[in-house]
Amino acid sequence: PVDADVTVVGSGPGGYVAAIKAAQLGFKTVCVEKNDTLGGTCLNVGCIPSKALLNNSYLYHLAHGKDFASRGIEITGMNLNLEKMMEQKSNAVKSLTGGIAHLFKQNKVTHVQGHGKITGKHQVTAYCSDGSVQIINSKNILIATGSEVTPFPGIQIDEETIVSSTGALSLKQVPEKLVVIGAGVIGVELGSVWQRLGSEVTAIEFLGHVGGIGIDMEIAKNFQRILQKQGLKFKLNTKVTSATKRPDRKIDVSFEAAAGGKADTITCDVLLVSIGRRPYTENLGLQDMGIEVDKKGRIPVNNRFQTKIPNIFAIGDVIAGPMLAHKAEDEGIICVEGMAGGAVHIDYNCIPSVVYTHPEVAWVGKSEEQLKEEGIPYKTGKFPFAANSRAKTNNDTDGLVKILSHKETDRMLGAHILGSGAGEMINEATLAMEYGASCEDVARVCHAHPTVSEAFREANIAASFGKAINF
Repeated sequence: PVDADVTVVGSGPGGYVAAIKAAQLGFKTVCVEKNDTLGGTCLNVGCIPSKALLNNSYLYHLAHGKDFASRGIEITGMNLNLEKMMEQKSNAVKSLTGGIAHLFKQNKVTHVQGHGKITGKHQVTAYCSDGSVQIINSKNILIATGSEVTPFPGIQIDEETIVSSTGALSLKQVPEKLVVIGAGVIGVELGSVWQRLGSEVTAIEFLGHVGGIGIDMEIAKNFQRILQKQGLKFKLNTKVTSATKRPDRKIDVSFEAAAGGKADTITCDVLLVSIGRRPYTENLGLQDMGIEVDKKGRIPVNNRFQTKIPNIFAIGDVIAGPMLAHKAEDEGIICVEGMAGGAVHIDYNCIPSVVYTHPEVAWVGKSEEQLKEEGIPYKTGKFPFAANSRAKTNNDTDGLVKILSHKETDRMLGAHILGSGAGEMINEATLAMEYGASCEDVARVCHAHPTVSEAFREANIAASFGKAINF
């Protein structure tokens, strides 16, 4: 048996970051991972490969459509080599997952490959693929087992024609018609990829808006309009009832209004099921330890991330809160700092969300709907990218920045950005909110010209003073 101070179960963004931090704090650290490669869903079949395909498909779309021609770049005989595009994605994944293995060595984290199961208050057993068993005795145990794709009742995923996000990242050819169940973050991202590469994409969404939970409604409406202009089709307030494979391998998808109504059918070559994710705690030994999960399958923890057994902790997708890699990373770091006797503090209001479509959508803090619901008096400041000089010179002017501030104190309460580069820009808003900034604070910071970030400053001027300069 191996002896450890901290044993982390799972090597996704939450687990691997926690393991490195624990080792850096002087703990003898073991990280148990059931898959061949480190990095979890995010690095292997999630955030990382999807960003590679989003970037490459966007470049293809620019060159293939009218965009390049409008800039005086004329191309003849342009082709899509999907295999090569997938190769670039795989290389990125390979170097990043290998990078974690390297970081583990550098920080002296012991990596155990096997399915980790908690077999005692201070014990994790790793069941390795070759049938061997490794026992780790550990002062503390950190559960970072993440989440898995939520299955759709009655629709069997084969990852070939009926796919989850995993299969949608590795299709062998561009489907003529793609239907996506769910127009949340993953649905619109992967829908975008295949639409740009030539698919006819229809997304069917139960809710009345695109972009998932938390998005500001004004932003969602504008976002949807832009995606439709690009060629994506949406059926909102609509529920899928079933999907059947036909003898010619096509799939008939039946749907009706969410409130009930007459049934209708749409036929596609590939069906993508992206209705969300659920905590993954299979064969983790929770029941034996008396740790019960809530009705959504999440592990209840206190504000130090302790389960009901004080030396067993849990972070990331397997506990409450947004299922985001960066949220898991932050929890992992502060959780192990807490084990070392440090303070444990995280402000869930300051965790940004990004949709990596084009244009990108990013937000942090409260949406206008939330402020209304909570009865908080607020002011709004908006600035369109069409009035921003860098966006103009890039000929990429879709979208706007929308800032919400407290009516009495001018404190920034929320930032919502729809536009190219929103994912990078949102971090400035997150920093401002983490420091409790007023909109005037941001308005008085010199921003380099010409940059798209000036639109963020202008929206803050509009929120605090009532009018922007350049609009």
